[in-house]
Amino acid sequence: MSASHEARTPEELAEQWEAEKPPAAGPLSTAAAAAVVVLLGAAVMVASFRLGVGSVQQPGAGLWPLMIGAFLVVSSTVLVLTARRFDDAERFVSSSWLVLVGLGTMVLFALVVGTIGFEIPGAVLAFVWLRFLGKESWRLSTIGAVAMVVAFYLIFVLALQTPIPHLF
Repeated sequence: MSASHEARTPEELAEQWEAEKPPAAGPLSTAAAAAVVVLLGAAVMVASFRLGVGSVQQPGAGLWPLMIGAFLVVSSTVLVLTARRFDDAERFVSSSWLVLVGLGTMVLFALVVGTIGFEIPGAVLAFVWLRFLGKESWRLSTIGAVAMVVAFYLIFVLALQTPIPHLF
């Protein structure tokens, strides 16, 4: 076994990770990022009402997005209010753009799913995330995207009869 392939101790790995981590962001950056997520959560909540929330006994397509949006708003508001106490947030670097690409594709998905159903936008979203964000092969990305949509359809449309927008 060569020196570069020797097993490392947890302490050595921790030291290496500490040396390689991106620079830390300050409390203002942390608060600003959390504020953006508060706005995103609020937008999700507003959009969920367009899908129809329903009730706990008769949930509509917008009930889960409403709950997720509310969680985003509450948790991110707490982060905005306590940003001075956190020092482990990372500064925005070039690879951070991938997060914005992921967010942008989710926004596009949310804009069209109510009109054309979840199947096509879901397959495109899964493919983009697997292929371009996850750097998976074309084959795995294609098969994975189709498999995910089929699984969601079987679980949520057929088995649970969830009233989500769908084509088939």
